[in-house]
Amino acid sequence: MSEIKTAFRTIDGLSVRYAQSTEPRDAEALLLAPWPENLLAYDATWSRLAEHAHLTAVDLPGFGHSELRADLLSPKAMGEFVARIADSFGLSRPHLVGPDIGTSAALFAASAHPGRFRSLTVGGGGVAVPIELGDPLRAWVFAEDLAPYRAMGPKDVVTLALSTIAGYDLPDDVREDYLAAYSGERFADQIPYVQAYRAELPVLADLLPAIQTPVQVFSSTSDAVVPPANGEYLHRLLPHNRLDVVDKGHFVWEEDADWFAGILTDWWAEN
Repeated sequence: MSEIKTAFRTIDGLSVRYAQSTEPRDAEALLLAPWPENLLAYDATWSRLAEHAHLTAVDLPGFGHSELRADLLSPKAMGEFVARIADSFGLSRPHLVGPDIGTSAALFAASAHPGRFRSLTVGGGGVAVPIELGDPLRAWVFAEDLAPYRAMGPKDVVTLALSTIAGYDLPDDVREDYLAAYSGERFADQIPYVQAYRAELPVLADLLPAIQTPVQVFSSTSDAVVPPANGEYLHRLLPHNRLDVVDKGHFVWEEDADWFAGILTDWWAEN
């Protein structure tokens, strides 16, 4: 059973689900949840990460079990909300971890709020221009009609995604928590976030060379959904970054939890 205990907090009028580690540490870390999972994606690394930093993990608005608001369904708007989350929890200068959809949001947050975050760790999210994504994510980004997705069973989509996690057996309570986040048309309602990549990734491209926050970029060579070209792209454009590569699939935070926790804690120690 997961040791992560979740709760809810109202931030800017929205109900946001979060979890925090119990022990105080000198460093703080704000962990953004990946899609279509949620903050329990850190279950495999939680205890190890908590030895090095006080952790605050969140389901971003509209994802996981947090309340959706349409005006936040873009990386730029979400990046601004990430700064509000840090403020709400009194995190003075946390390490920011943004896998998957959190990658672009974290980078927008660092650009708009220089010095607000001690460091960033990002990866597994679409950032490259021109867009370089594999299916089904590419199909979602360029879908002209969301009606087919509204007609799908949302839990079927999540089950299919989770079936691609290699070498890791999801605990039953974590799997059920992932599935419980989806009802009605929730999945289709989230797609506009990644569709905003088409307009906002070129904007982000212009901002990347000016980001002074140290950024750790991770990339999985066997990630068919978000190809490693995205990590290489950030490695070329960010002025202060380190690229860590592993031969795993998309869900590397679970597929190789030891590696993922190791690169994070090493990075935090260096920064």
